[in-house]
Amino acid sequence: MNTVFNIIVILQVLSALTIIGLVLLQHGKGADMGAAFGSGASGSLFGASGSSNFLSKSTGLAAAIFFIATLALVYLGNHRGGATGGVMDNLPPVSAPAAAIPATPAAPVAPAADAAGSASAAAASVPAPSTGSAQSNQIPK
Repeated sequence: MNTVFNIIVILQVLSALTIIGLVLLQHGKGADMGAAFGSGASGSLFGASGSSNFLSKSTGLAAAIFFIATLALVYLGNHRGGATGGVMDNLPPVSAPAAAIPATPAAPVAPAADAAGSASAAAASVPAPSTGSAQSNQIPK
């Protein structure tokens, strides 16, 4: 569907550039007065009156292509399927081996300097439980 979207965008840009070129080639309403004073409109590529019909029909066709491409882009933009979540939602699930994940986390091991010193160091590193309910979920600093 991305390829169709890109093709329609290219078609829309080309039709817009075609419209710009065709509008710049056409004579305005005030150009008839210049032709009356010898501007030389009869020596143009399409003849004296053929350019207005050909250029206006070509401009109308390019404008129709532009509007159809615009409506197609709106439709594709609003009805795009695909990922509804994030990038990580599209990944396949990874199953880890059961032996690699321990059931309970291991307790940190303190260096054994002496039996009395390690027991007092372990007791000093663990904070005392607080009695207030407002601070029971906060980490001590």
